[in-house]
Amino acid sequence: MSTPYLDALFSLSGRRALVTGGSSGIGRAIAEALGRAGAEVVLMARRPEPLAAAAGELRAAGLTADWVAADLGDRAAVRAGADEVARRFGEPDILVNSAGVNPRPPMGELSTEEWDRTMAVNLDAPFLLGQRFGPKMAERGWGRILHLASQQSIRAFGNSGAYGVSKAGLTALTRSQAEAWSRHGVSVNALAPGFVRTPLTTEVYADPDRVEAMARRTMAGRTGELSDFAGAAVFLAGPGAAYLTGQTVFVDGGFSVT
Repeated sequence: MSTPYLDALFSLSGRRALVTGGSSGIGRAIAEALGRAGAEVVLMARRPEPLAAAAGELRAAGLTADWVAADLGDRAAVRAGADEVARRFGEPDILVNSAGVNPRPPMGELSTEEWDRTMAVNLDAPFLLGQRFGPKMAERGWGRILHLASQQSIRAFGNSGAYGVSKAGLTALTRSQAEAWSRHGVSVNALAPGFVRTPLTTEVYADPDRVEAMARRTMAGRTGELSDFAGAAVFLAGPGAAYLTGQTVFVDGGFSVT
């Protein structure tokens, strides 16, 4: 049962949230969590069909949800999509950057096109959306920006060079945006998942032995589930996180400290 004390810490009632990559994976899980906490949610990704399906599922669960399609690897499309979100739904109070790509050729075979696309989706889009919405959050005196980082923000993994660089950059962007806007009521943080079954980890999860080995490396003794991110996301997006900013929070079962 809701209480005034818990609402003061965690309720997102009356808030608007934009979630990129919200049609699947961790982005979809976070969008649902924010919606269940009371936020009106807008999903953004490249393909209209999965977006419409995800928004329909959220509405069927009694949540307020809609979507805007935009190619997050195209700067003009990002700007146009952001403007459409503001025009149709109002300026968001919460921005979650979860969209990501992860090409996996060996470093020596990584093409400039793969590099550019990875940086555009994983790092440029969060910067551009932050530039579009962060100053207005600061003007209103309240806002939350949440980036999806990675274990590769702090360590290397095989055949994932461009992705790791983009995610390391994203944690630096988190600190820079926090420095710019936190004094105006905008908390900016990142969540760093452990190993979680998502579209980006399909190749890894195809190898049961590798999954078991990764589970053994965690303190929790298992790999992550999408539901593991709901509580952390709601907290970081809510009023209780007013004094927590510039941080990368590892939701990884203890993997990063073993």
